[in-house]
Amino acid sequence: MKIIIMGCGRVGAQLANLLDADGHQVTVIDIDAHSFRRLPPSFGGTALVGDGTDEEMLKKAGITEADAFVAVTQGDNRNVMAAQIARNIFNVPRVICRIYDPLRKDVYEALGLEAVSPTTVFAQLLRDKLLNE
Repeated sequence: MKIIIMGCGRVGAQLANLLDADGHQVTVIDIDAHSFRRLPPSFGGTALVGDGTDEEMLKKAGITEADAFVAVTQGDNRNVMAAQIARNIFNVPRVICRIYDPLRKDVYEALGLEAVSPTTVFAQLLRDKLLNE
């Protein structure tokens, strides 16, 4: 698969590394070139400095041929905006965005966006760990 990841923080870099190791064609976009230090030396994908909400940057990243787009920056608003651009303007088949605020996650899912809230996921994990031991 050809996958574009917006955000090269801890999660974005880890995801990029996992997908690259699985043989996927990965492009990572981040506004801060220093973020790419998180990618391992073995990373065989592409790292681009730029704004993942900018249509020209997304075209440069190859979004017109992308099979998937993942938005994992620190900003819920940026992630949602980029996800909407990927889905509605470029018709990327699979679009996922990280949303920290669980209340927003529900609203965005109602709008048709596939969203993951690490806040909810981690709270559920902790609850399960606490109650199952």
